[in-house]
Amino acid sequence: MQKILLQPKKPLFVLAAVVLVIASIGWLTLGNNAQDVARAAQIDAAPTPNFVRLDEQIFVPFHSPLRDRIVVQPVSAMDTAHTVELPAQVEANPAQTINIVPPATGKLLELKVGLGDHVKKGQLLMVMTSGDFAQATSDQQKAHDTLQLTKKGLERQRGVQDAGAGAAKDFEQAESANSQAQAEFTRADTRLKSLGTISADSNGRRLNILAPTSGSVTALSVGVGQSLNDPSAVLMTIANLENVWITANVPENLLSSVRTGQSVTIRLPAYAGAQLNGNVQFVSDVLQPDTRRALVRISMPNVDGKLKPNMFATATFAVAQTAAPVVPTSALLMNNDDTTVFVETASWTFIRRKVELGREGNGSVRIQTGLRAGERVVIQGGVLLND
Repeated sequence: MQKILLQPKKPLFVLAAVVLVIASIGWLTLGNNAQDVARAAQIDAAPTPNFVRLDEQIFVPFHSPLRDRIVVQPVSAMDTAHTVELPAQVEANPAQTINIVPPATGKLLELKVGLGDHVKKGQLLMVMTSGDFAQATSDQQKAHDTLQLTKKGLERQRGVQDAGAGAAKDFEQAESANSQAQAEFTRADTRLKSLGTISADSNGRRLNILAPTSGSVTALSVGVGQSLNDPSAVLMTIANLENVWITANVPENLLSSVRTGQSVTIRLPAYAGAQLNGNVQFVSDVLQPDTRRALVRISMPNVDGKLKPNMFATATFAVAQTAAPVVPTSALLMNNDDTTVFVETASWTFIRRKVELGREGNGSVRIQTGLRAGERVVIQGGVLLND
C-alpha cells in the first residue's frame, strides 16, 4: 500500500498572516484618527475670549459676542446754542405805574376805589378837603380879576393916547401894571395846575382826585378820615397791567451772553405746560449788591390779565457757543476719578482716553478736551470693555 504524505499549504498560511498584519495596522490607524478628531473637537469647543488686551489697546476678536453688543459712532461737532434757565418774576411795567400822592395837605373825606379795582383815566378816586387848595384857587381867581382890570385900563389909556390927549407916563404905567398882573396870574395858575388832575366844588374846599391813567389799583395805604399832612406820601398805586415785565436775575458770569433783543422762553408754575416767548428789552447796567446778579427785563403782553405781579417764573435763554465735539452721554465711563471714553484706533481695536466735559443737554455732552470731531467712539456697550 502506498503512503500518501499530507504537507501544509504554504500559500494559505502566508495569506492568513498577511491578513492579520493588515488588520493590526488598520486598528492602529483607526485609533490615531479618533484621537485627532477628539483633540480637534476640544479645540473647537474652547470659548472665544470677549476681548484681548494688547498693552493699552483692546482688541475684540471676530467670533467675540461683544461685536453684537458694542456700537461705534463718529464724533460730531456742534455749534448750536445751549439753554440757561434762570429764576424770574412778574413785575408791573415801571413806565406804566403811577403813585398817587396828595396834591395838597388836608383830610380824606371819601374813598371811591379799593385795592385791586380796575379804574379808567379820569375816574374819581377820592375826595379830600384842603385849605392849601382853597388858597391856591383863591390866588388864581384874584390874579385873574386883576389881570382883567389892568387890561381894561391899558385899553383906555391907549385910546386916550391915540386921541392925542393923554400923557405918555400914564400909558406906560398902565402897560406896566398889565404886565405885572399877567405875570401874577401865570404864577397862580401854574401853581393851581401843578396840584395835578383835579377838580373842586363851587366853594373850592372839596378836592376831587381823578385817575391820571387807566389800570389796576395795586397798592392802597390810606383810609377815610386820615389826615394827609405829607405831600410826598403815596396814597395808592395804579399800574397798567396790559403789558408787564418778566424780570430775570442773571449772574455776572453770563452777562456777556445776554443782550437786548435776545429771544427768551418763559414758563410759570401757575400755568403748567404753558410757554411764553418774548425778547429782552432791558439789561441793567449795575449788579444787585446782595445777589451779584443783574436784572434783565422781558416785555410781555398781558391783555387777559393772567400774568400777575410777583408771580414766580423761569426764563430760558439761548446762549451761543463755539463749535466743539459732542458725544452721547452713554459713551461716558468713569475710571477712578476720571471721565473716559473708548476710542477706536483700528477696526475693532480700542483705547481708553480721558476727556473733559462741557455743557450737557438733550442727551449729549460737549467735550472740551480729549476728542476731535471725526474720531470714532463707543457709544453703547463700552462698559463691557472694562477689566
